[in-house]
Amino acid sequence: MSGKPLVLIGDGEFAEIAYEYFTHDSPHEVVAFAVERPFLTRSDLFGLPVVPLDELVARFPVATHGAFVAVTNTHLNRVRARLMQATSSLGYDLVSYVSTRAFVWHNVVVGSNCFVFENNVLQYHVVLEDGVILWSGNHVGHRSRIRKHTFMTSHVVVSGYCDIGENCFLGVNASIADHTTIAHDCVIGMGAVITRGTEPGKVYVGNPGKPMEKSAYDTFKVPESDRP
Repeated sequence: MSGKPLVLIGDGEFAEIAYEYFTHDSPHEVVAFAVERPFLTRSDLFGLPVVPLDELVARFPVATHGAFVAVTNTHLNRVRARLMQATSSLGYDLVSYVSTRAFVWHNVVVGSNCFVFENNVLQYHVVLEDGVILWSGNHVGHRSRIRKHTFMTSHVVVSGYCDIGENCFLGVNASIADHTTIAHDCVIGMGAVITRGTEPGKVYVGNPGKPMEKSAYDTFKVPESDRP
C-alpha cells in the first residue's frame, strides 16, 4: 500500500525522528521539510529541500501531498496546534503515524496528526483526538480518551475510563487511576500518581499528586496571548 508523498512541518529533532519512522515504517515517502520563514536556517535536510511554509503549496501541491506537523510540546503544545491549523488551512490532509510495533485494538480511533511510537498499548475503544503524541511504551486503558494536542512522554499508565484534557503534558512514569479526569493544560510530573480530578493549568507532582504553586503556563513559558 502506498500513501501520498509527505511534507514534514519542522526541521528539528522531532522532524528528523518523524522522517526516520515515516520512511521505514509507513506507506509514505517524505519529500520535503517546511518551516516558517523567520526560522529558515538551512536549505536541505537528509538531501531533501527545506522550504518556507509560505511557498509550500506552490512547490508541493495540496492535491498530491500530505503533511505532518513534527513539533513536540513547545509552549505547552501551542506551537504544534497553531502549525496544524495553519497547515490544514492551506488545504493539506494531516497524516498520522502509528508504529507497526504498537498494540492498537481494532476499534481504537486515531485523529489527524497523531504520532504513536513503538510499544504503546491502546486498548478497547480508546480515542486519540487530533495532534496527540505518544512517545514509546505507554499504556492507555479501555475507553479512555486523550484530547487534542496532548503530549505523553514514555511509560505513562492511563487506566480505564480516563479523560485526559487538551494540551496536557504527562511526564515519564506518571500514573493515572481509573475514571480520572485530567483538566486541560495540566502538566503531570515525572512519576506523579493522580487518583482524582485535576484543575486546569496546574503542575502536579508526587504520590499522591499535588499541585505546585508555579502554573503550567509559567513552566512551559506560554505567551500571555495563548493563556486562558
